[in-house]
Amino acid sequence: MIKTHYPVVVIGAGPTGITAATLLAQYGIDTLVLDRWEGIYPQPRAVHLDDEVYRIVARLGLADDFARLSRPGLGLRLVDRRMRVLAEFSRENTCGIHGFPQANMFDQPEFEQLLRSGLSRYDSVHLHGNSEVTAVFHGRDHVVVKFTDRDSGEPRIVRADYVLGCDGANSTVRSSIGSRMQDLGFEQRWLVVDIATDMELHQWEGVHQVCDPARAATYMRIGHNRYRWEFRLQPDEDAIDYPDLDALRPLIDPWTGHVPDPDLEVVRIADYTFRAQVADRWRDRRVFLLGDAAHLTPPFIGQGMGAGLRDAANLAWKLAGVLDGTLPDACLDTYQQERNRHTQSMIRLAIGIGRAMTAGGEFGNLMRGRIAPLIRWIPGLSARVTDSATPALCPSAFVHRKPFLGYLAGALCPNVILDIDGHRFDDATPALFMLVTSIPPTDAQRYEIERRGAFVVPAPPDSALGRWLASRRATVAIVRPDRTVMRAGRSLSALYTMLPILYGTIQEPASAEPVRLP
Repeated sequence: MIKTHYPVVVIGAGPTGITAATLLAQYGIDTLVLDRWEGIYPQPRAVHLDDEVYRIVARLGLADDFARLSRPGLGLRLVDRRMRVLAEFSRENTCGIHGFPQANMFDQPEFEQLLRSGLSRYDSVHLHGNSEVTAVFHGRDHVVVKFTDRDSGEPRIVRADYVLGCDGANSTVRSSIGSRMQDLGFEQRWLVVDIATDMELHQWEGVHQVCDPARAATYMRIGHNRYRWEFRLQPDEDAIDYPDLDALRPLIDPWTGHVPDPDLEVVRIADYTFRAQVADRWRDRRVFLLGDAAHLTPPFIGQGMGAGLRDAANLAWKLAGVLDGTLPDACLDTYQQERNRHTQSMIRLAIGIGRAMTAGGEFGNLMRGRIAPLIRWIPGLSARVTDSATPALCPSAFVHRKPFLGYLAGALCPNVILDIDGHRFDDATPALFMLVTSIPPTDAQRYEIERRGAFVVPAPPDSALGRWLASRRATVAIVRPDRTVMRAGRSLSALYTMLPILYGTIQEPASAEPVRLP
């Protein structure tokens, strides 16, 4: 039974919406999730997330389950139209500084089922499918959401303190608040092909990028028996030109030529337009845009779905703080301030990489053939190709940068191992503000820090956290509930006294059971 009022209504039950609802549920916030469809969209779309986004999945309590359904990505191989290797950038199948593989391949329907199973653990969330939202508008101190129950055809109304629009590229919520997509100057049509087979293709296990302006292509293994191809379409081509396996054979034969047709099952053939767009406004009073409703990116660096999960992680703790009265509503303005620029940086990187690998005609092909083999000899560049680190968030009320210490503020605190039992930072600490310090606080300082709602994390100079601080000439850092560094410095007293003056803190999630460090 749907109530007439909720603190939060989430519109859209894709990965972004379910992640936002789960994070809010961990803070005990009653949330209604409305989705147009009854169940999960069955076709694969996103296939990759990095270790930074994996940390968000782990915060949902799903790290082990995701590990079972995902496959670490082993790097990138650039090949020419004849499938000759131009350059190869391998990645070790090991955990990075965040405790997870830096690239992870998966099947989106399986991932969405996992997210929904995690959401079902929380009684404070109600997921209502077959609900088509028709209007969102503001009341005096609330938001009104109108939707139609598609089973009965009955119109319904629900009120919310806040609404999160996670309803995709054709967002009704975005239209309702008058936000418009700004074009960043990139649009290409590609054919996306997903195939299942129990036969081994005997291909290198990383991503293959065919650098050919006439027929740019991407190949990757995304699961035990699942494979993804993407081929750039010519202006006169469409997905209907490739209706079945016979039509696809000339495209996929370089990888599957030895596999008989009966052993290849076509899961999906789709015509997809890669776009680069960002909404001009992500917030209108009590309504927010997240995920594809706020931004669209070409898939060349695999950050599309992950960007939506980053949105959810950035906003959820701030919204929880506002709802429990410990943070001012104005702090919600930092959501777009921080995420917009970060998102645009990632989109422009994707555009640049896409053009570098496929643009320039025959002259571009010639240059790639000459330059790509030399990349591995340029110090540091080869490693940067496979480095999953993303830019730090820009300055805001929750990101304070100082000269010579600015590289920590806005970046993620590493998810390092903290003790001999193997507990990592995220497992051992609550979703509160934290003071990571290599300077042991006095009893009086510790009392004041904890009285202000922060959690002290010791970082001895010889520990991984201590070395991380020292690498940026810092001895103490304030870390936000989303594990982002708010500020770093050398004075413990100067930093901890900032907490009560500016921010307060949100309450610890009911689900958190942190390991209390000495």
